[in-house]
Amino acid sequence: MHECSKGFPFRMHNCYGKIRGEEIDMIKKIGVLTSGGDSPGMNAAIRAITRSAITQNVEVIGIYNGYKGLIEEDFIPLTRSSVSDIMVKGGTVLGSARLPEFKDNEIVKKAADILRKHGIEALVTIGGDGTYKGALALTAHGINCVGLPGTIDNDIASTDFTIGFDTALNTVIQAIDKLRDTSSSHHRCSVVEVMGNRCGDLAIYAGLSCGAEVIITPENGYDEVEVLNLVKYYEEVKKKKHAIVIISEKITDVELLANKISKSSGFSGRATVLGHVQRGGSPTAFDRVLATRMGDKAVEVLLNGELGQCIGILDNQIVSTDIETALNMPKKSRRPLFKLHERLV
Repeated sequence: MHECSKGFPFRMHNCYGKIRGEEIDMIKKIGVLTSGGDSPGMNAAIRAITRSAITQNVEVIGIYNGYKGLIEEDFIPLTRSSVSDIMVKGGTVLGSARLPEFKDNEIVKKAADILRKHGIEALVTIGGDGTYKGALALTAHGINCVGLPGTIDNDIASTDFTIGFDTALNTVIQAIDKLRDTSSSHHRCSVVEVMGNRCGDLAIYAGLSCGAEVIITPENGYDEVEVLNLVKYYEEVKKKKHAIVIISEKITDVELLANKISKSSGFSGRATVLGHVQRGGSPTAFDRVLATRMGDKAVEVLLNGELGQCIGILDNQIVSTDIETALNMPKKSRRPLFKLHERLV
């Protein structure tokens, strides 16, 4: 057994990794940060990274407020006890912030120099594609980074699910279930706007889960006349007493759409924008386990000396992918889910 494994016989990582076939000393200190929009489960990932690393005699430094905190050298040592009980909390205990200037090569170089000054040899970054781009840039400057997909949008193509998506989805479902109760009492059509940025996964998964009559996402497009005709069809032909329309954000003004539904059908249209409530809340069991598995895998990848990787889950297997490859992957089509919805509605 290698010396670094003494006391932990269940951990058989080598004391040395390999980069381009050459032996390198095992990493002694890593950093971890959360960047971009927060998502439930980020804290579970921080906990897993910290405890997995410490188990293998690697020091962990938490970086407050993402890349902004990195530039400002806002660091804190993380210990087994300091990450106790954070798994159940939503958001991120390290905080998050956006730093558009991190696209500047000189800023990235400064960040790499700061990490080296503090003896931080590698970094785990948790966030979306912008966070991944920052990790890739730092790797090019000699700081090996591993990215974890932390975003409620589920818009990272290299993974089936992102950390926080399941919790946000369940928040959306709970809200829509309540809206359906009151809609059925008042012959209403509820138009519900959900988050997702340019990705419609929250809308299509929520629509299938709640039996929505209409689901509108960037993928299937938006035709206002078609939507109004569909709502009228469900009322007059299908004899529905209420209806739910779920729409991804940034597609149209949902208040105006609800008003037009009121004018063109017998339904009373009502708009609901769920907003940032979707980001909050204690993470679901799925997100806690996903974040834990991914966090542990991130440490494994770093200790193996693999450069510029990101972690994902594919067919329930935790895998690593080159960040550059991941950023260039086409988004998975949800057409089969829309076809399923059409058969069931």
